[in-house]
Amino acid sequence: MPVVQVSVWAGMSQESKRKIVEGITKVFEDIGIPKEAVEIIIYETPKANWATGGKLHSDSEKLAKTKVP
Repeated sequence: MPVVQVSVWAGMSQESKRKIVEGITKVFEDIGIPKEAVEIIIYETPKANWATGGKLHSDSEKLAKTKVP
C-alpha cells in the first residue's frame, strides 16, 4: 500500500486539498493500484517555518506587501 506525504503551506482550502488527493490517487490507479490502497497524508506548515534559498517565505510575503507598485 503506498503512503504519500504532501507538505503544503498552511491555509490551503479543502477544495485544493481534495484536488491534490484525487490527482495523486489517480496516478496510482493508472498503474494498477486500487484507490482503496492509497493513503495520503497532508502536512500543513506555516510560511514562517518554510524557507527556500536561505529565506523564510513569511519574510518574502512581508517584503512583497511593502513594495511600491
